[in-house]
Amino acid sequence: MSAALDQYRQKLRTPQDATALVRDGDTVLVASAVGEPPALLQALAARRAELNDVTLSQLLPLSPQAYMDVDSAPHIRHRSLFLSAAVRAGFKAGWADLVPCHFSEIPRLVRRGEQRCEVVMTMASPMDAHGYFSISLSPDFTMAAIERTRDLVLEVNPNVPYAFGNCHVHISQVSALIESEAPLREVGLPQINEIQRTIGLHVAELVKDGDTLQLGYGSIPDAVVMQLGGKKDLGIHTEMIGDGLISLLESGAVTGRRKNFLPGKIVATFGMGTKRLYQAMDRNPTLEMHPVDFTNDPAIAGQNDNLVAINATLQVDLFGQCGSESLGPNPYSGTGGQTDFIRAANRSNGGRGIIVLPSTAKGDTISRIVPTLTPGTLVSTSKNDVNYVVSEYGVAQLRGKSLRARARELIAIAHPAFRDELRAAARSLSL
Repeated sequence: MSAALDQYRQKLRTPQDATALVRDGDTVLVASAVGEPPALLQALAARRAELNDVTLSQLLPLSPQAYMDVDSAPHIRHRSLFLSAAVRAGFKAGWADLVPCHFSEIPRLVRRGEQRCEVVMTMASPMDAHGYFSISLSPDFTMAAIERTRDLVLEVNPNVPYAFGNCHVHISQVSALIESEAPLREVGLPQINEIQRTIGLHVAELVKDGDTLQLGYGSIPDAVVMQLGGKKDLGIHTEMIGDGLISLLESGAVTGRRKNFLPGKIVATFGMGTKRLYQAMDRNPTLEMHPVDFTNDPAIAGQNDNLVAINATLQVDLFGQCGSESLGPNPYSGTGGQTDFIRAANRSNGGRGIIVLPSTAKGDTISRIVPTLTPGTLVSTSKNDVNYVVSEYGVAQLRGKSLRARARELIAIAHPAFRDELRAAARSLSL
């Protein structure tokens, strides 16, 4: 331990000195979501005027930074692997770029050099007695980047949980580190309305005791969680773990006893929630945090029997195509792990892939179930992959069914005000 402590002290820096490792032309890869290191990013933003042609890559930035504007782009340009609210406007304004990708494949992009990472910045737990830190909040592609990077910079914070799994880095791998005691960013559960609650009830009827769950981010997946407290022996193999899944664990609904792949273990690749979640993650023997090419790879996740993948979409057409990441041709978010887990559920013995959406938008003036996707809409889940689609009006099971049968199923769960219009459109499409 004394040798590790000596290295720790030698590598301890101020935020300003730590960010001095960034050079002109570098790509800085930053950990996702709550794993982003705020003190390091603020220090990097403060010296942006002295840098040129630096790219900052990130999957899910939560906090707007001072370099996120058009004037800073020649100095630090944002390269997003998924559009969040912090950079959505920046894509339209031209100072942020969007890279299409499946979440599971980002580590492969890193290893092939298609996603550069001269510098990696991430939050980390305090060092343990063996010289290891836990990158618990976001090991997703961060672990692959750590293998390839020139310089690894940690923001060490006692509020970061020390989790188990493949999410650890040794002090010998670290170029510089800073210390912070700031509270972690908290993302609470959203308010659930009646439509979302009804969708949650429909989905809960598709979930059986002993199933293994993956839930995407959003109000409807959270509404589903609220309906599952009475289930027994559920398992978890997911990309994001949040407060909702911790509630299921604490209620006794999640035990993992019937999981055939990593039985008894909750598996995830990033954590985002409140202090309650972060405390529950700390040295929890039932939880393992792993890189995303393990959690989201359909061939791996699909080894879980009875895998139920629950994800939201913005629009679905009568062929079964799901547009989950754009409003027409305008990117809104990203593919994330939706396709990964829908395909994993299709591979799973007894698996079910579930896409959820309210039947309408803008005060019931627009149907989200449409004859064909709005021109330019980016397809996230293809017609060949879609299984169940659920709205507040019920459940449509599409897999293995003809195009005409699919159209009938989807029209039946559309808002009643749009069903006649959809039937007429289906006839014009020969459906």
